[in-house]
Amino acid sequence: MHIICEKEIDAHNIIVSPRPVWKCMTCPMHGKTASCPPFVPSWREAREWICSFQKALAAKFAIDMDNYEKEKRSVSYWLLEKEKKYFNEGYLYAFALFPGNCNLCYKCEFEKTQKCAYTTKVRPSLDAIGIEINSLTRIDFTESVLYGLILID
Repeated sequence: MHIICEKEIDAHNIIVSPRPVWKCMTCPMHGKTASCPPFVPSWREAREWICSFQKALAAKFAIDMDNYEKEKRSVSYWLLEKEKKYFNEGYLYAFALFPGNCNLCYKCEFEKTQKCAYTTKVRPSLDAIGIEINSLTRIDFTESVLYGLILID
């Protein structure tokens, strides 16, 4: 995994709608991880929450599709570290959002017991709360990339 770009954006440009949530429901991990519906706020709650932010950091990561889970895990941990950096700089409400379902653990306990081993680290996925990533960037389906977002202030 390596970061292709980081871009600070106006949080008011983030579009939140039910469309990504419906797409999210087609994923085989839907309802199986703590970062997925029904265990995350609704898109309506997310839209209201995101409106309370002024800025966000959008990040694009190149990944090796042959090591997808490992690469996605690296992206999630990178986002958490960046969130922590913002927090330590005084942005108390900085909050990362994952690219897809959580895979912080190699073997997810939540799938069996609905008890998360990393309750302080798990974050909702962009799609799960209705963020239309295509409203922030042009999607090129020939690229092997993941997108993450950190709400900053």
